[in-house]
Amino acid sequence: MSYTKPSTMDKVADTILGCFSVFAPSEFTDHLVRYLGTWSGSDKLFAIIEYTLKLLVPLLNKRARFRNKVYSRQGTTSSAAARVSKLAGTISDSRTLWRFWGLLTIIKWMISLEHNAQPTRKLLNIERLQGWSMVGYYPLEHLSYLVSHDILPSRSTVDLSPFLTKKSRLELNAGKLGLWSVRCWAFYVALQFAHLREDRKLLQAKYHALRKAGLKPAEKQEIQKRWHAYWSDLLVNVINFPLALHWSTGSTLIKHDSVVALLNLIVAVMSFRSGWIATALPSPASVAETTDNVVEPVAENVTAYDA
Repeated sequence: MSYTKPSTMDKVADTILGCFSVFAPSEFTDHLVRYLGTWSGSDKLFAIIEYTLKLLVPLLNKRARFRNKVYSRQGTTSSAAARVSKLAGTISDSRTLWRFWGLLTIIKWMISLEHNAQPTRKLLNIERLQGWSMVGYYPLEHLSYLVSHDILPSRSTVDLSPFLTKKSRLELNAGKLGLWSVRCWAFYVALQFAHLREDRKLLQAKYHALRKAGLKPAEKQEIQKRWHAYWSDLLVNVINFPLALHWSTGSTLIKHDSVVALLNLIVAVMSFRSGWIATALPSPASVAETTDNVVEPVAENVTAYDA
């Protein structure tokens, strides 16, 4: 087989068009694409960006006021802050729109609950209640979104002539719909504390059982992962709870928007990190050592409301 020496044009093409040959295949890039290819992964990334921008806005305005005071520059507000705030609002609006199929996930989850054995009856009922709280959350949020964007009329005439002598007016208030939506989510967050308590009991029981039988390295590693996931979920829920109370009371509990943005940013970062760990491919060594005595996975949070 004869070898043809590449022409000058081939070399130019390889240099320009094939410039990505200098980069080696990366597991990090593969992992990033795999995680961001999921709805949860992309949502958490945009949540991090959104709340980072919301924290940046007051800093930009503060800088503008400082420059006005010290250097007598015109304007006490930052034009950059206005643009950053607009971008953050667009991301928030988009994330709400992307949640429109979230109810399908809840329905699938609730069906799975009834057709698969659960560790305890108490845990089953907790998750049932959580599922029903989300059945209330999503439609109310969707209606609030559609009404606030003038896609659905805030007032419409409903013909109740079979029951009443005249037609009645149905009023949809975007603010009230959003308020009751987040109250449904607040109920979910409160139930999550009970859920985590049951998770803790199951993890402790599983650990003691495996310890008596002789804890293997793979089992010990799996137990550590489950405990790490448990503490992460607990911390996320502890932060979500004051946010849920804040929005459920008409955004009156937390006085500063920056505090709300900071709490949401912490939740977004921790949730992103948990999802990143969950979507990591197992190492060949851990796959080889895997046995049937693996701790049952702890149920993860279904959703989180973002104002």
